[in-house]
Parts: sequence; structure tokens; C-alpha cells
Amino acid sequence: MNKVILMGRLTRDPDVRYTQGDNAMCVARYTIAVDRRVSRNANNNGGENQTADFIGCVAFGRQGEFAEKYLHKGIKIAVEGRIQTGSYTNKDGQRVYTTDVVVENHEFCESRNAAPAGDYSAPEQGGSQQAPDDGFLNIPDSVDDLPFVDK
Repeated sequence: MNKVILMGRLTRDPDVRYTQGDNAMCVARYTIAVDRRVSRNANNNGGENQTADFIGCVAFGRQGEFAEKYLHKGIKIAVEGRIQTGSYTNKDGQRVYTTDVVVENHEFCESRNAAPAGDYSAPEQGGSQQAPDDGFLNIPDSVDDLPFVDK
């Protein structure tokens, strides 16, 4: 079984591209910083240190479109997916090996008020509306293609 569940913060805005051809598909790549606890024995003063692993993620299709619209640097998300490895030859002729998490699902892990400073709201559709201070993202009524809404 190849199943991965991670929780972390985006290190930068997703890099979004679309494939060529008649059936263009969204491909969003981003990196999340995932806390890693270090054993108390590894620290000289007996305390617990934290460090982070930086995990590359790639989301295709509707998940990629969701990432493009709603994910931004600093936001805390949970990612569910699978590990995929690959390799390619770079322009210098060297073999480069890759490991990514192919995103099957991602979710917000905190309210907008708990997020670090920054604007993580959905883009507004004309006019300036004031978002309610209820801890939820303001998603405009014109958005009808959310990946988690069944019709």
C-alpha cells in the first residue's frame, strides 16, 4: 500500500502550469514544511528540538485547480496522497532522482484567523466585500466547481 498523510505549511505559492493539447490539465507543484520532532536524547540540554522536512507535492486536474485558487504561502494544510519516484537526465547529462507526493486530497488545517500574517482569502469577484470574521475562507457565490461539493 502506498499512502501518505502529511500536515504542514506551504513554503511558497504553488507553481501552476497547464499541459498542452486539447485536454489541457492543471498541474500545481508546491512544497510543504512538515515538522519533525527530534528525540530528547539527541539534544544536549535535555529539551526537545523541532526541525522540518520539506516535502514536494504535485496536484493534477481539479486538485491542481483548487491549489491554484486557494493555497498560498504560509497556509497550513493536510495532504493525502501517494509517493511517486522518478528520474531524468539534466542538461549537464547527470541523472537526477525525484520523490514527490501525488496529491489525492488536501484540506485546510486552521481557520484564517489562526494563520500567520497574510491574506489567504479567495480572490474577490468584482467589488470589495468585507469577509466575515468567523474563521472561514470567503468563497464567492460564483464559485461552483469546488472539488469537495457533490452536485
